[in-house]
Amino acid sequence: MTDAEPGAVAAAVLTGRTAVVTGGSRGIGRAVALALAHAGADVAVVARTAGPLEKTALDLAERTGRRVLPVVADTDDTGSVHAMARTVRDRLGPVDILVNGAAAPSGLVRNGIEEADPELLLADLDTKVVGYLRCVQAVAGDLRRSGHGRVVNIGGLTGRASHALSGMRNVAVVHMSKVLSDQLGPDGVTVNTLHPGVVDTEHIGELYQREATLRGSTVDAVRQGYLDRTPIRREIRADEVAAAVVFLCSPAAGGITGESIGIDGGMSRGVFL
Repeated sequence: MTDAEPGAVAAAVLTGRTAVVTGGSRGIGRAVALALAHAGADVAVVARTAGPLEKTALDLAERTGRRVLPVVADTDDTGSVHAMARTVRDRLGPVDILVNGAAAPSGLVRNGIEEADPELLLADLDTKVVGYLRCVQAVAGDLRRSGHGRVVNIGGLTGRASHALSGMRNVAVVHMSKVLSDQLGPDGVTVNTLHPGVVDTEHIGELYQREATLRGSTVDAVRQGYLDRTPIRREIRADEVAAAVVFLCSPAAGGITGESIGIDGGMSRGVFL
């Protein structure tokens, strides 16, 4: 998996904006940070581990010519999140864009009820739902004052299916996004959820291996099963998710808020009105 250069897709629609991307050191978060920087934004990439985070920030800054600031923070910790927001504000300026993506890939509880660990389920909810809320709270004042604030919450397709208990965290993210779109909308802030499908990132092998183990199958068979259920017959690229984020953060998407959008190659079979 390699980073694609968004180039013309991104244009310079976000010049002068400051963005925060949590879970920004790898995978979808890294691709989103790259795309936002290509679009002209200065970007704070946030994660818990300093080494990979600093390497990502340096690489993205060199590739885009934008200021890319690594900030170590734990979204499970309210104090850490607010300290992160202060650091970004001091170094890059008030926050215009927040992309929440810090969470355990695929969720922590994907087994049957007999083996499901309630504490892991609580950890999933704390990180992905309450953690997202902590981040919005920490920058809500900036977003309101900007007059064009943007929040994009990365959800997941397990919220539209019944095969993983951890999917409830994505349902909760959608509900929270809708509530926040009501509360922040009067100040020009939009809040939306994106549900990536099976995305070709560093984590995809872990997903296939976990599913293979649970089913007593092989990694190749699990992968082929996903592809067979996807109309476009391939995994989604991280830069495709990132392009959607850039659009939702752009002036052109100012009328879109409170929405839940799948980027899944058609894998979702439900009809969502």
